[in-house]
Amino acid sequence: MVQFGTGYYNPMERGYEVATHHGHSHEVHEGPKATNDIGVSIGDLGMSLGLGPVPNVTAIASKLRPGAKKLEFVFTGSGKGSGQGQTPEMYGLKQRQALVELGKANRVDFTTHSTVGVYGLAGMDQQGNFSKQSKTFSLNEVKRAIEFAADVAKGGPVVVHTGEFQRPVADAEWNKDDKWKGKFEMYPGEEERTSYRVVDTRTGSLIQEARKNRKVSRPVWNRFEEGNDFWQEKGGQSFTDPKGNTVKPGDYIDYFGNKIDPEERVPVFDSKNQQFKVQQLEWTDLQKEAEEMTDRAKDAWREWKKGRLPETKFKDSYWVRFAEAKSENEIKVKPEEAYIIATLETQAANSRGWAVYYGGDFEEYVKNIKKLEKAKEFYEQIESSMDESEKWRLKQQARDLLPGLVPDDAKFPTQVINDHIKEFQKRLRYSREASASQWAQAEEAKETIRNVQSADGYALKEAYDSYARLAMEAMRQTDDLQKKGQLRQGKPLQVAMENLFPEQYGAHPDEIIDLVKGSREKMVELLKQNKISEDEAKKRAESHITITFDTGHLNMWRKYWKADPGKTLLQNDNDFNDWMLEKVKKMAPYIGHVHLDDNYGYHDDHLAPGEGNTPVRDIVKTLKESGYKGELIVEPGADYTTDVTGFHSVMKTWRHFGMPVYGKGSGISQGRGWGQVGYGFFGQNQPPYFVFGGYSPSEDWTLWSGVPLE
Repeated sequence: MVQFGTGYYNPMERGYEVATHHGHSHEVHEGPKATNDIGVSIGDLGMSLGLGPVPNVTAIASKLRPGAKKLEFVFTGSGKGSGQGQTPEMYGLKQRQALVELGKANRVDFTTHSTVGVYGLAGMDQQGNFSKQSKTFSLNEVKRAIEFAADVAKGGPVVVHTGEFQRPVADAEWNKDDKWKGKFEMYPGEEERTSYRVVDTRTGSLIQEARKNRKVSRPVWNRFEEGNDFWQEKGGQSFTDPKGNTVKPGDYIDYFGNKIDPEERVPVFDSKNQQFKVQQLEWTDLQKEAEEMTDRAKDAWREWKKGRLPETKFKDSYWVRFAEAKSENEIKVKPEEAYIIATLETQAANSRGWAVYYGGDFEEYVKNIKKLEKAKEFYEQIESSMDESEKWRLKQQARDLLPGLVPDDAKFPTQVINDHIKEFQKRLRYSREASASQWAQAEEAKETIRNVQSADGYALKEAYDSYARLAMEAMRQTDDLQKKGQLRQGKPLQVAMENLFPEQYGAHPDEIIDLVKGSREKMVELLKQNKISEDEAKKRAESHITITFDTGHLNMWRKYWKADPGKTLLQNDNDFNDWMLEKVKKMAPYIGHVHLDDNYGYHDDHLAPGEGNTPVRDIVKTLKESGYKGELIVEPGADYTTDVTGFHSVMKTWRHFGMPVYGKGSGISQGRGWGQVGYGFFGQNQPPYFVFGGYSPSEDWTLWSGVPLE
């Protein structure tokens, strides 16, 4: 049993009751409202059409005749189109014009769905990396859908899938803050096993995954704190170090009591065990580390903004990535970033250690080579001036230079010296190459730290930029249509972000609202650069960036809902429905387009509204009460294979909303309602007045009775 409003019904025992009404008009756009007080007429409802299975303009025309007065073109292809995956560019000028005329002739409004192959606009690939190339590809895919919408639909929403990146559910911010705290979990124990991706902002490539249940080892840093020798010596009180710096409790110090920058901190040496101390950080430790890093980043940013920290020093710090922050409230180091920074710091320390080791004798090698070069020059002069008969004495000197190593009559001093020079040169080269490469690795680790960012932070920045730039294109196309007098009344072109599947960012209502807000802010920023006032820029951004709300996608959160074991199945279902309706109301001010479909909360099966457990009627009622006046597009799916046609999804929606039978009142239908058509003719001695599928002789919907559907 499921509760809708104040009544209950069993979704498996639905009857097709006759919907009463008061009058009927053949003017679809101004048709009567249903008597269920939801405020939806047949003219409000439309149907989506996947371009790929439908082969051409003629086939599209056949889909209009059953009665839908709004049609959404869904492009299933991307890149170069094909018969099974069509793209906007497969429709040339003449075909686009034919669609425009088709819409006018049938008084049908078109909307547009950019390719279903795009999942978010941050540029993430299947491996979890982010690239500008992937981002540009997705932008171009949506851009050509906007151009198609301008040519054919003359305005209206252009649907874009969200899904910027994968993120945990149990540990998400929205799962902690409100009255629904902790109500979602992907699997038992998810919060303890959560992992976060961290990327390199220079390339967008994945550095590593930080896992909450995996500890990270790093040195214990030397601080002025309890247990430190200086702490006991100074009685735990602040003091002035030999360099004149004030050392306060918690500051990093070297082994001589000098205050040092955190980036130059040194490990604690355990004299008892004769080794440096190491600790394993758990997630709670990393959270504290992240808070400390956030404070350091804010301090550096403030000092830099006030001019007290030189530009060069700020750029050399770990926190240069916050240079674009407008306020310190935007500065935050996350635990997963602290996780990677701690790992990289250990790598850098290791590299520096080897660099010192390899380079320790470098200067000594240089000095020895210089000495040997002088000795070689000295003996070369002697050898060149000495009589041949006396040169044997030089070999004797060579033996004396290296007793026991130079055999009798083996080499002259110059030869021995030359061999040593070569040996020292070899050592010098090894020292130089090994040490320099280790210093380079240490510096590369430090440079990577400067560019460490959580994948979600990086992706959101890229996504805001993408949606804003596409909205700018939608604005330009809208302005052009307006100048030509072709813009559909009250329907500017909109980038309408669709909430997708729960596993990816943008699916949760709070997330998609944040996507809209962030993208609008970015668009305002771009418009202000073009000398447009802030007030006007905000109006433009609100007009061109909206939400496409999909009822079925929201219902898929049902599978991750943590049921209260103390409540019945019905009570838990009602709680989830309450959550949905509350979130729909929250999203309503941002919604510019709606997809109606149903499921049982597991997968996106696209059942007709009313055929699953999504409270579609209550959702639409909530939207209408919140002032929504846009399209309601039914998205067929399962009915293409489990029923006779996809259009049956639309008919089932009419029935679910209690709408009058389309065509009733013509005098031919003799007052029949939904209870007497479609599936209600078992045992009857006459067929319904319209029949679909095999009884229909063609895609032109010429019905057996000869009575047109509209």
